[in-house]
Amino acid sequence: MSQSYRHDVLIIGSGAAGLAAALKLPGNLSIAVLSKGKLNSGSTYYAQGGVAAVLDETDSIEAHVRDTLSAGGGLCREDAVQFTVANSKDAINWLLELGVPFTRNTPEQELEQHYAYHLTREGGHSHRRIIHAADATGAAIFDTLLRHTRLRNNIRLLENQVAVDLISRQTSTGGERRCIGAYVLNTATGEVDTHAARFVILATGGAAKVYLYTSNPDGACGDGIAMAWRAGCRVANLEFNQFHPTCLYHPQAKSFLLTEALRGEGAVLRLPSGERFMERYDERMELAPRDIVARAIDHEMKRLGLDHVYLDISHKPASFIREHFPTVYRNCLKFGLDIAREPIPVVPAAHYTCGGIMVDQQGRTDLPGLYAIGEASYTGLHGANRMASNSLLECFVYAQSAAEHIDSCQTHIELPRLPPAWDASQVTDSDEDVVISHNWDELRRFMWNYVGIVRTDKRLQRALHRVRLLHKEIDEFYSNYRVSPDLLELRNLALVAELMIRCAMQRKESRGLHFTLDYPELLPEALETILQPAPPRE
Repeated sequence: MSQSYRHDVLIIGSGAAGLAAALKLPGNLSIAVLSKGKLNSGSTYYAQGGVAAVLDETDSIEAHVRDTLSAGGGLCREDAVQFTVANSKDAINWLLELGVPFTRNTPEQELEQHYAYHLTREGGHSHRRIIHAADATGAAIFDTLLRHTRLRNNIRLLENQVAVDLISRQTSTGGERRCIGAYVLNTATGEVDTHAARFVILATGGAAKVYLYTSNPDGACGDGIAMAWRAGCRVANLEFNQFHPTCLYHPQAKSFLLTEALRGEGAVLRLPSGERFMERYDERMELAPRDIVARAIDHEMKRLGLDHVYLDISHKPASFIREHFPTVYRNCLKFGLDIAREPIPVVPAAHYTCGGIMVDQQGRTDLPGLYAIGEASYTGLHGANRMASNSLLECFVYAQSAAEHIDSCQTHIELPRLPPAWDASQVTDSDEDVVISHNWDELRRFMWNYVGIVRTDKRLQRALHRVRLLHKEIDEFYSNYRVSPDLLELRNLALVAELMIRCAMQRKESRGLHFTLDYPELLPEALETILQPAPPRE
């Protein structure tokens, strides 16, 4: 039997953004944090690199802002970049206070860097400003945040909760429409529960699983973006997906991202012949922003008909490699690759959704009561390309600002009445799940082939036609059969795929990572692609 719950704040997503928001909110609020699988199943846990921040006294906010704008392909909102970077040191200090075990400098390194913790450098950054915990920063941050949330009596952590749709209603006759909760599938019971809340925060991550090759976990299906769109929120710049340039290419490796810090510490890209090639694309070579590196790898693979290229750090001492990249070293050994002795086969893989739900500096969406933070949101920070390690920083900065806004208005918002329970009386169990898996595979393949790094008008038209055919099948399933996690994820992924295609069709130029053969040049002015949904039906 389905259940009904009431919270002050409902947070959908248990990664860095969601847990940080829960901890930033006042202790007098009842908070529920939902995870669609295990609490650590999101992208944060697998993040290797680190968090970008202005920490070294030789660095400056102006330099970090300048680097970000340069890497953003002309589409970063300067006010968003300034806001995020200006709050970077406070965000790191908060993480340090919580006890995140960032890697410390030796006394000699501290004298050189003027900072107690080791800072590395990644593509696009003009300074060493990436604070990290070896090469498993995401896990270190997540474990620390989770430990603190478990200590808070007002925070309830719920696993295996797959959000179905947001709930909104007009607060009074002629009044504003407000988000008042969500319908959520409890996969342990198979029932769709009702969660009412005064405030809802989407921290659901991106939609990298729309592409065939990705470094992200299986849950990166754009759930929050799709739900917000159906609830009447605008989305922007979804045609821009960052492809991480170096994902391990191995038949047994589902997806393993090789941190950019490898290139920051001297790893070089080579063709099978051993020839280096990055100098043909950028004077910064391997330290160029990742959009340049990913496109260069893709071009060389297609030019030569290669399955992959190589990332080589074997010229460094083995002790250095094992000390700085223990996780990469151990994981590659599992696949018979000793990175201290041989190069690593790599391919570009979809990594980060640069666009998303449009929000302001408080994380507010177009729907009152609904906030979006982290990868699901479009703040204007990332533009046409995410610069390394700015994304985790964004999670903490906007978690703080969203929490502050909720705190400032909590006394004026009453706990809503429970909405009607989810009606599952007209549906049956499906015996055709093969259709779902087939459609999922088809979607990822045509998105990779037609919408990936290199595009044409014809390819986009074909992709749009195919995704709309998929919508019809998915809607039939959704209307007639009991909802399942796979069906919900496919429904959301197909919708976000369509939004990505529609944004891409609006952009008549080549910008950032993506190249459009029909429009190879830049337009004089970079413009956002903004999609406006139809008003939600009553």
